[in-house]
Amino acid sequence: MDNKLNVTYITLDGYVEVNKYRYIYFFIMITVFILIICCNSTIVCLIWIQQNLHEPMYIFIAALSLNSVLFSAAIYPKLLIDFLSDIQIISYSACLFQWFLYYSLGGSEFLLLAAMAYDRYVYVSICKPLQYPTIMRKTTVCGFLVLAWLVPACQLAVATEMTANEKICRYILKGIFCNNTVYKIQCVISRARIIRDLILLLNLALLPVLFILFTYTRILIISYRSSREVRKKAAQTCLPHLIVLVNFSCLCAYDVLVIELELDIPKIISLIMTLQVIVYHPLFNPVMYGLKMKEISKHLKKLLCRAKMN
Repeated sequence: MDNKLNVTYITLDGYVEVNKYRYIYFFIMITVFILIICCNSTIVCLIWIQQNLHEPMYIFIAALSLNSVLFSAAIYPKLLIDFLSDIQIISYSACLFQWFLYYSLGGSEFLLLAAMAYDRYVYVSICKPLQYPTIMRKTTVCGFLVLAWLVPACQLAVATEMTANEKICRYILKGIFCNNTVYKIQCVISRARIIRDLILLLNLALLPVLFILFTYTRILIISYRSSREVRKKAAQTCLPHLIVLVNFSCLCAYDVLVIELELDIPKIISLIMTLQVIVYHPLFNPVMYGLKMKEISKHLKKLLCRAKMN
């Protein structure tokens, strides 16, 4: 606590031998950060430039890549600074802001995946090219994108304000950035906080996941009853989405369960799992969509060929 400036500082105590391996940590994480920015930005730019990729499915993929960039930008700069610092601290207000961005953009990820699932369901279920554009118009797609970012931001803004009013009794946070571990430094965990978090979890994660599973189940049933070509096309477009969903859901489940069940996990294991959340998913998205989506893969190969020729 800095009484002179009336600023509360929190010590981040989730690092393992950071003084000994600070430059190794820094080099690895800055490399990963650059890869995340470059790979996801390439996907976004490619979809922006290529007119034949201006379809709802590819627009949602671009939105997911942009979300990964924003998500990483909320975590990595502070992480890199901490690796080179003698002490790893963060002001409580900055910690809450990082908490807000972390869960707001995480919620947006689920809602974007849900929007993508709805798009695939409409496309496969009607199986009529002339009707599909009338349902998935530009205004509809834009509406989904706005809601995917606005709904979590509004709900998390209220939660952040409520959390800011909670009294804190400890100033050491067992993590490398501000996620659910923020609750561990509060004096009391109120019933209102538990109810609020359950509502957030339901709205931003559980309901979107259930909707996605329902829509893809319907798609599989429709595809199974259709021709071989329809089944192949459905598999090509839906499989990457499902893999991304399973990956992200498992990492989020770990993030929630460790705090809610108050599991006592060794620091090294906790560090590795936390890094999985911020490294694996943002880096995994562009690889999955770049390699598995036929049209994107084709344009990426053309782009690489041009770069080699130049």
